Amino acid sequence: MRQKRYSSDLTDSQWEQIKSYFATGRRRKFHLRYHVLDAILYIVKTGTQWRMLPGGFAPWQTAYYYFRRWREEGRIRCILSITCRSARRQAGRHGEPSALIVDCQSVPSARTGGISSFDAFKKVKGRKRHIAVDMQGLLWGLVVHAAGDHETQWALQLLAPVASRLSRVETVFADQAYRGLEETIDRELDWELQVVESDDKPGFSVDPKRWIVERTYGWFGGWRRLDREYERRTDSSETMVRFAMLRIVLNRLD
Repeated sequence: MRQKRYSSDLTDSQWEQIKSYFATGRRRKFHLRYHVLDAILYIVKTGTQWRMLPGGFAPWQTAYYYFRRWREEGRIRCILSITCRSARRQAGRHGEPSALIVDCQSVPSARTGGISSFDAFKKVKGRKRHIAVDMQGLLWGLVVHAAGDHETQWALQLLAPVASRLSRVETVFADQAYRGLEETIDRELDWELQVVESDDKPGFSVDPKRWIVERTYGWFGGWRRLDREYERRTDSSETMVRFAMLRIVLNRLD
């Protein structure tokens, strides 16, 4: 166990929730919780570079090895799905949602290369985080793509994998950018797409249902690695988001 602890570290009760998904018979020099998982969460929370991990963690090469391995396995995605179900049940709801809200967030890219383009509407050069959340704001679908791509180009690629995992979803709420996809969503997924109209009154207004997904983006704002797109690969970006969301969900279960 490390001597110095950070606010991004997992608590004992949070580790109990997920440790069975990391159990193996191998003996390791570094503890998966204290030296690897906490190291990755530290990076996502503080935005530091891999090579600048504090000395109490495993070497950055080891932490990055597990990050890359879990990314390729899809392990964090599966654990997040399980913990989201647990969080919903703890709140007195069914484990699977019956409605989702979709939206995009344009994020500027750092000088790391990879997929990137200019979002003319938001005036941002970088990528879009395209997410689907339930009424609790919990993440069920995520895809990262170039900021210049319109939402309608990626809506089905976002929702189709979700449809394969969730059987109760009947309705998807979205803003006007998704208008025109109603028949496609109904035909391909047998879901109803409801476009939420914005209030035309001047000044700030809260859009029904859509404020929930905006709140989720607000949660991401507390994780500095998500402030910009630092990853060369889009699947690395998605994994960083899932790590942040996993920690948020575990806070609910703690």
